[in-house]
Amino acid sequence: MAAPPELGAVLAGRRDMGSSIELTAADGHRLAAWQAAPAGKARGALVVAPEIFGVNSHIRAVADGYAADGYLAIAPALFDRVQRGYQTGYAPDEIQAGIAIMQKIGFDDALRDVAAAIAHGQAAGRVAIVGYCWGGTVAWLAAARLAGMSCAVPYYGGGMPGHMGEQPKCPVLCHFGERDKSPTPEQARALLALHPEVAAHFYDAGHGFNCDQRGSYDAAASALARTRTLAFLAQHLG
Repeated sequence: MAAPPELGAVLAGRRDMGSSIELTAADGHRLAAWQAAPAGKARGALVVAPEIFGVNSHIRAVADGYAADGYLAIAPALFDRVQRGYQTGYAPDEIQAGIAIMQKIGFDDALRDVAAAIAHGQAAGRVAIVGYCWGGTVAWLAAARLAGMSCAVPYYGGGMPGHMGEQPKCPVLCHFGERDKSPTPEQARALLALHPEVAAHFYDAGHGFNCDQRGSYDAAASALARTRTLAFLAQHLG
């Protein structure tokens, strides 16, 4: 199905690998998503939960990258419930705008939209989720609350310490920064102490170290985390 015109207009003319699709959540909400398909048969599907900046060029590039590695990648526009087609950059005012929208999105609604992406991805086989920043918290909650996932990979989910009591139903691999403030490494280790079954790595980097459009980008940490993520996905998806 075609994407809502707002996101379709935003994406028009870009040379991304993927394309815009539309998903329908269980409550009837229709949301856009960026879908990138591999060249051959998919090894499985990967839901990409975005940061507070929407399905912007970075998240589309992340999805495209996982498609190049053989996965059907689906990045749902989780902010569509508040502002359709929302995407932005990383300037201080844009960060504040993203936070304001994020605060209007309940995790129950975000997980309904993730569940729609999971259902869509099941045609490609097993399904996993990877999430960044706010999306990292979404990935953590999805691992605990949603069925149909083979594994989850949260990157520096700032809200994860507030949900320490959640019990993942699938294998989880976490990536944290030693110089992060959301979550702090102390908060991350406190969570991990409650969940010895969860695998985790810490990097000499700050928040958002995976995003090459942010000042906090750390190329070495990003590359190592991606290598570990791909090994984890190969183990649990194929």
